[in-house]
Amino acid sequence: WEVIKANLQVAYIVLNPRYRMHPGVIAVPLDARTDPEITLLANLISLTPGSLSLDVSADKKVIYAHVMYSKDADAAKREIKDGLECWVSKLFSAEKKD
Repeated sequence: WEVIKANLQVAYIVLNPRYRMHPGVIAVPLDARTDPEITLLANLISLTPGSLSLDVSADKKVIYAHVMYSKDADAAKREIKDGLECWVSKLFSAEKKD
């Protein structure tokens, strides 16, 4: 769903010349701790149109992402945390149960 929603948002931005982008870099605190979890999250961020994962802090507590629309940085962080990171967490917690 997140990928579809992001594609629609990017299409709207491209088709609407009056739309003002607010690109920026946001720091998203991580709940994910293992390398596979962080790697998957970084790839999902980059696969989502309009966003790109840039770096992970040395202590693996923060991921930095460039987003096309960051007028509200907290909302952009919540989208990553409540959407993508939540799915990564569910996937890896299900994997641990097996």
